[in-house]
Amino acid sequence: MPGGAVAAAADAASPAGGAGAGGPPAPEAEAEAEAEAAELLPFLAAGARADLQAAAAGHVLALTGSGPGRTLLAGQAALLRALAALAAAPAPAPARDAARALVNLSADPRLHEPLLAAAPALPARLLGRALDPQWPWAEEAAAALANLSREPAPCAALLEALAAAEPGEAGLGLERLMRALCTPGYNARAPLHYLAPVLSNLSQRPAARAFLLDPHRCVVQRLLPLTQDPDSTVRRGGVVGTLRNCCFEHRHHEWLLGPEVDILPFLLLPLAGPEDFSEEEMERLPVDLQYLPPDKQREPDADIRKMLIEAIMLLTATAPGRRQVRDQGAYLILRELHSWEPESDVRGACEKLIQVLIGDEPERGMDNLLEVQVPEDVERQLQELDRQEQEQCQREQQEQRGQKLSPESRSEGAAPT
Repeated sequence: MPGGAVAAAADAASPAGGAGAGGPPAPEAEAEAEAEAAELLPFLAAGARADLQAAAAGHVLALTGSGPGRTLLAGQAALLRALAALAAAPAPAPARDAARALVNLSADPRLHEPLLAAAPALPARLLGRALDPQWPWAEEAAAALANLSREPAPCAALLEALAAAEPGEAGLGLERLMRALCTPGYNARAPLHYLAPVLSNLSQRPAARAFLLDPHRCVVQRLLPLTQDPDSTVRRGGVVGTLRNCCFEHRHHEWLLGPEVDILPFLLLPLAGPEDFSEEEMERLPVDLQYLPPDKQREPDADIRKMLIEAIMLLTATAPGRRQVRDQGAYLILRELHSWEPESDVRGACEKLIQVLIGDEPERGMDNLLEVQVPEDVERQLQELDRQEQEQCQREQQEQRGQKLSPESRSEGAAPT
């Protein structure tokens, strides 16, 4: 999930995600569909009968389930405006179907511009509903925000909406989002898992990272337990993505690794299995990683495992960071992870981090790896090597999938990846 667009189920239509699939409709069919969309507009408007609104919203939701349908709606500015208003309208308006249609529309990055042009206040409107503890469709609002905020312009608009929602002291809007994300039962009718990827997207902005890394606010510390949230891969992935983005700020590495935050055990624990280390090795590990139960499971999502590794890699950018990561026994956890890891791209990321931990220190003047200036020709060579490595990983994954589908693999009990 992490990093991917969210799509809601669309009744009587294929799921969103294959934008443009099936090719453009014929001119006659397109004209007929446009006329049909225009006919829907009066029934979506405020003041229409609730049953007619519900039927129209359901029809629009079905349209958003296909690429041609989304493309058609992208050219209907008035309809998009009405849909955005309906998604935030109180009962008995069919806000759920309207919000789910917005989730599907926002899953296609090409539709962000027409959506925001038709409804510039959409991020603020969705934000208000997502953070309303009484709103029953807050999860749908959060999912649409998670999709929109993946792109730079809507992400900036959302950050502005957060600031405007709580004028006065800087960061109060983000604090409100944090409170909704970290408070169990904040909304009894919506789990608000998708606020985590919203926060992850926002953390790409320097202003959001400044809030998250403010030592006087205790923000990062509240996120750390959610790396082990048993209920939602979406929530875990969003939180880990947020922490990884925070690790780009090397000036805060000492604080993040120090006793005030102590981030490393929270990044390593999801990567740890039930291995039984020797007494000497066990003493090198943080207390939370010692004597784990025999049924300890690693993080099941490969994308999240990779983000955890990347976050630790970022923490090793400076010499003090590398020293602290080594001293807390990270190599032991990574060594066992590498032996177990079924996904080639995650295993490759693990190998690179292990090489940093066991390799020689960089020469003088290269103490901070995040600030090293790489010559253009070397950067091109590295990019080419990365491309080749990704292609190799994709080939290996395809081979693994092919082996799992074969009768021989099934009869031998091939381990799932």
